[in-house]
Amino acid sequence: MANSGDKFLYFLIGGFVGASVALLFAPKSGEETRRYLETKCRTGSDEFGSRMRSGREYVTERKEDISHKITDAIEKGRETVGRQKEQIESAIEAGKKAYQEEKSKLEEPAEEETT
Repeated sequence: MANSGDKFLYFLIGGFVGASVALLFAPKSGEETRRYLETKCRTGSDEFGSRMRSGREYVTERKEDISHKITDAIEKGRETVGRQKEQIESAIEAGKKAYQEEKSKLEEPAEEETT
């Protein structure tokens, strides 16, 4: 299947062949035909420029939109990592505290037996 670049090339070749055939069988004089082609060329050029500007604007808008989405996703990821880090730190602290409490409970009976 032809990609969009090939399709555009085929379109241009077809346009060239069509214009050549039209010139050969044109019912108008050469001067009239040249003016007509000049007008059509100018119109096509203007349309092409307009579509290029529109395409550029669309790409710029999409780029900014994607950039904002990526920035938001990164920020959310940082927030999630920060929350998880806090939870892990508090779990470690709770574990240390529980260990110290159990250690002191075990040491108290041993101290009472020695006195």
